[in-house]
Parts: sequence; structure tokens; C-alpha cells
Amino acid sequence: MEIKKLNSLVELYFKRLEDINNNKPFLKWLKPDKPTYKWNDVSERIFKLTSKIKSLINEGDRCLILSENRPYWLMTDIAIMNAGGISVPIFTTYSSKDYEYILKDCQPSLIVVSNNDQFKKIKKYINQEVKQIISFEKIDCRSLLIKDILSEKIEDKIVNKNLQRNMPACIIYTSGTSGNPKGVILSHGGILANCEGAYDLLLPLINKRDPIFLTWLPLSHSYEHTVQYVQILLGAQIFYAESLEKLLSNMAIAKPTIMTAVPRFYQNLYNKINMNFMQQKGLKKQIINYTISIGTKILKKEKLNLKEKILNFFCEILVRKKIKKQFGGNLQAFVSGGGALDQKIGEFLNSIGLPTLQGYGLTEASPVVSCNIPGKIQVETVGPPFKTNKVKIASDGEILIKGENVMLGYWNKKMETDEIIKNGWLYTGDIGEINKEGNLKITDRKKELIVNLGGDNISPTKIENLLCLNENIKQSFVYGDKKNYLVALIVTENLTNELKIKEFINKLNKNLSLIEKIKKFKLVTEEFTIENRMLTPTLKLKRKEIFKNYKQQIENLYLNK
Repeated sequence: MEIKKLNSLVELYFKRLEDINNNKPFLKWLKPDKPTYKWNDVSERIFKLTSKIKSLINEGDRCLILSENRPYWLMTDIAIMNAGGISVPIFTTYSSKDYEYILKDCQPSLIVVSNNDQFKKIKKYINQEVKQIISFEKIDCRSLLIKDILSEKIEDKIVNKNLQRNMPACIIYTSGTSGNPKGVILSHGGILANCEGAYDLLLPLINKRDPIFLTWLPLSHSYEHTVQYVQILLGAQIFYAESLEKLLSNMAIAKPTIMTAVPRFYQNLYNKINMNFMQQKGLKKQIINYTISIGTKILKKEKLNLKEKILNFFCEILVRKKIKKQFGGNLQAFVSGGGALDQKIGEFLNSIGLPTLQGYGLTEASPVVSCNIPGKIQVETVGPPFKTNKVKIASDGEILIKGENVMLGYWNKKMETDEIIKNGWLYTGDIGEINKEGNLKITDRKKELIVNLGGDNISPTKIENLLCLNENIKQSFVYGDKKNYLVALIVTENLTNELKIKEFINKLNKNLSLIEKIKKFKLVTEEFTIENRMLTPTLKLKRKEIFKNYKQQIENLYLNK
């Protein structure tokens, strides 16, 4: 299939349908007693949903999707576009204020909602612009139940051939760390360009095997939203995880070939595996240490001596093979995106037999810009740019992107659009460099820099990642804007860990520059979560929200030097 010649995501799906076994398993929700949908099951449902939605909306109407990940999510997304609508997926974890703003901003004609719990979140914000509601389950409102739609007979199986690459496919609202979310308009061509780049990257990993994906990131996030069309392109079987808590047990069932996740997942994974390793003694401990040290040398393309080659053979059997089995036994790669992955974590996971490809992107770029290549991993970088976009570094170090993958603009926000896209170049707000091998390296984020009293620019993310490498520190928040030293909020399970944490920070400070040292810290036991609005839906820190909640405790750290 020549992706360049495709006009839309709808065409991508139906072209793949033409050359795949229609009885092949396609979609499976891993909740108990949920069916497996084959490719022909999915296409029949898309046709029926398309017919119904087309009768309810006009060309270009916005259609809101509020649902947890499940097979009907993807079917509905394709059906909306096939009917001539623009899909507007939104997070199930937004605040009431966010829901109110988004519904007012995009003015959807149609709302698709999974169940009553989700419907309650938006009920009071639904206005007269909404012509109809489709629900996957019964809700406290008159709606079209999906089972009733699917029971209807249709005259024509519609495949929309009027869609073009430069037309809007979806509006994805950025979760944002502050202020109202912005609606990012992504085109069919932008997402297809991303699919082309990802296809080239992943194809070597699935050669001679049927690819399997386990999905758990919200499909409303641009990263996972695009990934689902990469999955279609690859002809993959897709499993939807039950929850984050059941992810590991779900991996054992699904046996994924590839899995995408955000840095927080890998950080937690690192902490769990590392803690288990630290509890080992004697010969087991020695073999584990060899596994990590030799694996790191292999990752860095350093030559092994004869002894190391022999030891590596046993490490592969006794350690790496067993670890891979815990993740289903078929895993070819983790793909990390949505934020910076700590280099130490990347090296660790790769060394123990869990290939981890760090990528880089942003919603405004559909969203992937670059990614490490299997077999050529440089964990300190986010890999080379996709061939479908251009990347250059501005004079102040800011990363600029140009290509079909760049968004069409922000919905109803021309001024903000013009501020971020200039002469076709997308100004990312990230600071970086391109190394001699052509790989992109992210060094900082403009908007998240701490500027201390001396005018020095400091990256809080770098220090936070280092803090979270300690087994007693679950999360951290570094502060010091317009101050003469840095302080930190430390989330820990037990306040009695204070002495251990203090010792760790003192040791860490020795390897940090003078302006990066943590002078004081405050322990807290309440985690930063999506529910308490201190994390975005993609698990990034909401810095302004955290500061607002802990303002007094943080300011107290500056009272007595």
C-alpha cells in the first residue's frame, strides 16, 4: 500500500480491509466476557454507524467522543469521518470546567458517550446545538443505543471518497498544564504522514509475524489516536487493557509485539524491577549485575571480550528470557512518547532485554516527530526525524518542524495559531540539538524552565527524573522560579523515609551544578494524580496546580535559610 497516495484515514482502513483476511481477529477488550471482533465484524459495524451518523449531521460537523478505550471507540471514530464529520475525542478525566469549555468551544452536533458515568460529566453543558446522542450503554437521557443502530438494515455501504488529505480529520484538545485546553485541528494527511513514518520504523519488528498491540493510553490523546491508524496499517490485532493496575496481567494474556506508553509507566516499571533486583543475593545478584553492565555495553556498541560474550549467553537465558516471559514473551519493543524518558531508565530497560524506543512529538505535529530506530538506539536522544517532516534548530535552540504533519491550526484561535506557526514552521517550545548521527536530542523545554534570581535557566524535569530514581521517592516537584535556590516536594509512601531521602539528595547534589542543587525539601504522602488535577491525562505534572495546592509549604521552605 502506497501511503502517499491515500487521501484519508477512512481510505486507509478500507484499503487495508481489501487485502486482509476478514476472519482475522482484530479488536478485543480484555474485560471479562467481552467478545473478539474480527475485521469483517468491525467493517459491518462501521457501515451501519456511518449510515446513522450521516443522517444526523452535516458535512464538517463536530462529533464528540467521550468514552473509555474499547472496540466501539475506534469504530465510531472511523464512522464519524466516513459520514463527513470531524471527530472530537475528549478525555474521561477532564474537570467540569474543561468539559464546559470544550462543548462551548467546538459546539458538537453529535455526542457519542460510553455510559451513564461519562454522560453525567457533560449533561449540564449540552446545548441546543447537539442534535443527537449515541450511547454504548443505557444513559439517563433519550439516546440512540448502539445495539439498536447495529440491528438496523442499511441500503448502501458508504465509503466517503470526497475526503482529502488537507481536510480536518479530528480536533484533539491538548490536556495542557495550565489554562483552557486548545483544540488542535489535525488533517487526514498529517496523521497519514505520521503513519508512514511509524510504518517504516516498526515494519522490521513484525517481519514474519502477526503484530499484536496492547493499548492502554487514552485514545483521546493524540499519540494513541494516531497509533490506532498505525495499527490498522500494519494489519495488527489490538487488545484494549482493562486498566493501568491490570496492565502486567493483561500483557501476559495479549502477548503484545509492540506497546506504546508514557515515561511515567517506564519509571514505575524501572522502580519495580530494580527493587526486585536489589533484594537478590549471592550468585543471582552477580548475574543480574553482569546482565545490566554487559547489556549496557551492547547498547552503546562497545566490543565484548570473550568472557563477557560467554557471560552474556547465560544472562540471556537466566535473566532476559525470564523477564520477557513476564511481558508475554513476544515483546519486540516498548515505544516511549509524551515526555522525556530518563536516560538511566532507558539504558536499564534495554540492558535487561526490554527494547525501549524513545520518541518525541507534540499534539500539534500529529503527533510524532522522531523516534529511535530498532538496533540503532541512542538512549540519550529521541532518534532521527521521520522522513515525512523536516526539523531544524533555531538560533535560540528551539526545535522547529515543517511538514504535512503540522496541524491545520487551533480551533477558533487564529492569533494563537499564528504565534506558533510561522512561514510553515511549527515552533515547538522545546530546546534541542541534532547530533552528528542525525538524531534529535531534547535538552529542555522553554515554558518549563526555572529562571532563578541570578537569571540562570534550570530544567526542573531533569532534576525530578533523577530524584525519582530513588526507590523511596514516588514523585517529585522542583521549584525555584525567581528564587536564589531550589526546593522540592517529595511524594513518599512513608514519612519515616525522610533520613534516607535526605542522604540520597545530599549524594545527588554532589553531581549537580551549583544552581541545580536541592537545598530544602518537603515530604508529602498524597500522590499527584489526574483526579486531584495535579497531573495531566498523560501523567505530566501540572506545575501551576501543584504550586497552588502546596503554596504555603513551598514558601515556608524559603523562610529560614
